[in-house]
Amino acid sequence: MSRIESGRMVLRNEEFSFSDMLEQINTMVMSQCNDKGLHYECRILSPVDNNYLGDDMKLKEVLINILSNAIKFTEAPGSVIMSVERTAVFEDQSTLRFCIKDTGLGMAITRGIIELMNGTINVESEKGVGTEFTVTVTLRNCMRRDEHPEDLIDLHSRYALVVDDDEVDAEHARMVLGEAGIRADVCAGGEEALRMMEVQNTKHEPYNLILMDWKMSEMDGLEASEKIRKQFSADTTIIILTAYNWDSIKDEAEQAGIDSILSKPLFAPAIIEEFKRLARRNKTGLLKEKKQASLAGRRILLAEDMEINAEIMMDILDMEDMLVDHAENGRIAVEMFAESEVGTYAAILMDVRMPEMDGLEATAAIRSLDREDAGKIPVIALTANAFDEDVQRSLQSGMNAHLSKPVEPDRLYRTLGELIYEAEN
Repeated sequence: MSRIESGRMVLRNEEFSFSDMLEQINTMVMSQCNDKGLHYECRILSPVDNNYLGDDMKLKEVLINILSNAIKFTEAPGSVIMSVERTAVFEDQSTLRFCIKDTGLGMAITRGIIELMNGTINVESEKGVGTEFTVTVTLRNCMRRDEHPEDLIDLHSRYALVVDDDEVDAEHARMVLGEAGIRADVCAGGEEALRMMEVQNTKHEPYNLILMDWKMSEMDGLEASEKIRKQFSADTTIIILTAYNWDSIKDEAEQAGIDSILSKPLFAPAIIEEFKRLARRNKTGLLKEKKQASLAGRRILLAEDMEINAEIMMDILDMEDMLVDHAENGRIAVEMFAESEVGTYAAILMDVRMPEMDGLEATAAIRSLDREDAGKIPVIALTANAFDEDVQRSLQSGMNAHLSKPVEPDRLYRTLGELIYEAEN
């Protein structure tokens, strides 16, 4: 206290890893909370950088002081929650706010350190309800940016599903993945995750990365992961996220087919580092794309009632040297397929909405034909309606994939190549 008052306390101004600092705090606080039977969470409410310039030792001291005080005056079963958010960015500086909330109580040295940082600390306490400390500090931004490792597949080709029944945590994970260049969807539980994966597989745009919360109310992350492994591609990378001590579930996680476990809160560099580690461990699903058949010379059956749409599709297919037979509706498509020799067509592109017989009925009719190729020929739905229920209907009728109009040529070529390869092998 005398060093603060006399102005002899000097603050460092060095680059430090913000994520490492939080991880060290969380490890210590989690241990204290576990010993006392308390629930602890650390939440990142808005984007923060991985590196800043400042005195991380003093900042860590302040936060641990407040957190330890909160633990001391909170009785089990209670909780201690720390939230972190960036509230402002101006030129080369960022203002960060730490909120520490407990269900018990709550400091002259702590206040002194924060004031040296030109920050503020406030406390609100209500008897029988709890105490909330708010620490606000401004740190200089660190210009260094973590580069994506060259030995990884382009992260932009990753498509993730975040499964977490905590809406805040789920959105934070999606935000962090976005920072790493990975697009992501979110859902609130295992059953919903299985439905969404089925839909994306039908669209031929499957999730190749699943971030799964361990503790969920209806179905925990291990059970959900087991079901995913049984129903979907082994190439999908599954990473469990947890704010708890996960040593006790390592063996179970391995049996459930989980590739890795990461601690909350999540940071983009942690995801990238985990990709590097998995790649070194020869996790091939992380690195390779699906095999594709050559398309040149393949004959495709196109069922499309709109003449202009049919002409566009035939032009797109012709650019890859494919041959096309056009059927004006579903009934004609069934007749053309039934009258062709086995193996004539490599795939069928089927518009869903057509007169006389729609694409769903036509696909079901083709699948029911008594011929060798009726069950395995790839049938791809084409529709202007991309709602999930329509995707489910096309899946139930026996279609292999679902493409939305207007069809992107590259996606069409990739889908045809992958499905033809799978049918032939």
